[in-house]
Amino acid sequence: MVEVKLPFTKKKIIEVINSYPTPFHIYDEKGIRENAIRFKKAFSILNGFKEFFAVKALPNPFILKILKEEGFGTDCSSLPELMLSEKVGIVGEDIMFTSNDTPAEEYVKAKKLGAIINLDDISHIEFLEENAGIPDLICFRYNPGPVKKGNVIIGDPKEAKYGFTKEQLIEGYKIMKKKGVKRFGLHTMVVSNELDVKNIVHTAEILFDLAVEIKEKTGIELEFINLGGGIGTPQKPDEPNTMPYEEIAQAIKKAYDEKLSESGIKIYMECGRTITGPFGYLVTTVRHIKNIYKDYVGTDASMANLMRPSLYGAYHHIIVLGKEGEKGTHKYDVTGSLCENNDKFAIDRKLPEIEVGDILVIYNAGAHGHAMGFNYNGKLRSAELLLREDGSVVEIRRAETVDDYFSTLDFKDLEKFKA
Repeated sequence: MVEVKLPFTKKKIIEVINSYPTPFHIYDEKGIRENAIRFKKAFSILNGFKEFFAVKALPNPFILKILKEEGFGTDCSSLPELMLSEKVGIVGEDIMFTSNDTPAEEYVKAKKLGAIINLDDISHIEFLEENAGIPDLICFRYNPGPVKKGNVIIGDPKEAKYGFTKEQLIEGYKIMKKKGVKRFGLHTMVVSNELDVKNIVHTAEILFDLAVEIKEKTGIELEFINLGGGIGTPQKPDEPNTMPYEEIAQAIKKAYDEKLSESGIKIYMECGRTITGPFGYLVTTVRHIKNIYKDYVGTDASMANLMRPSLYGAYHHIIVLGKEGEKGTHKYDVTGSLCENNDKFAIDRKLPEIEVGDILVIYNAGAHGHAMGFNYNGKLRSAELLLREDGSVVEIRRAETVDDYFSTLDFKDLEKFKA
């Protein structure tokens, strides 16, 4: 069940609110560590397995430090993400840097750190060489096009802006081989929040077959295959709380043994949501109850704190803290205060009767929650808190202030400005 026992009590949250007003994200260190250990153990049956945590899911150095201690690397796609990794001591080939319309300075930084550079387009070969030089190890991102179906979040691969075609891959490897590169990798990322085990394994099967073809046509033996991320997190009350890592790993190993058993190719992944998502919560206080054509619960959070329900129609479980045992007798839309009608965490959700001042806990907010925040309508980004294993709570990112919001403006210039 999604509605697992919370790692905190109402009494604890009220104590926290006295120091850190809602809304805020709070992450469960014990849950993250235990899940990371289970994930790593499950997939360790794959040859040379390594997980590169997708920094975009939860770009906080305190979280990255926890995952570094559990043996994870990082998957980065921007200069700030590279810098975050460096600041927590994750460098070299513990970083997978995947380009996407990448500026030259980011390639330079990635190469300086010794990161694995994963190119997104064949034209980037020349761009990389001109601006940063060709590294000793190179990886290419594959777009399978019609060979693979995407899903609701990531879309149809044929319509996606990412990756090489198969023909471009073969040509790209030949070009890099001529340039003296001797170490090669292969990567793809074609699903997001995927709950179908067969679909996850299918991605691996496609890449394993492709590795054989690459060797036949180029003579290149890949050093590693990065299967990407995208393993989802079940969220509805009738679903299990986490994905069956062991089942997925066994199925991938079976495909590997059938297709690549003598190759020695290492298997990498770059999951984000499944690692931290279920262990983060958005805590928000009810400001208003509105009764018109529908009943609305207005909170002090908004889609600026968690945009997945509005962006993807994603389901996030919600409880009324202190009323967990009560039945859902009322139907509500749970909303924020943005000037957008889709600023809703839930639509027609059955919950116990809610009153102004009640505290709501929104589940599965430990990935792509705070990270996707924004300042539309002048909303300020909320704090991030960490519930330590000893029960203490520490602030790992303070809430923004109005001064932060105005910090990039120069009002002295405004005084001189003539409209």
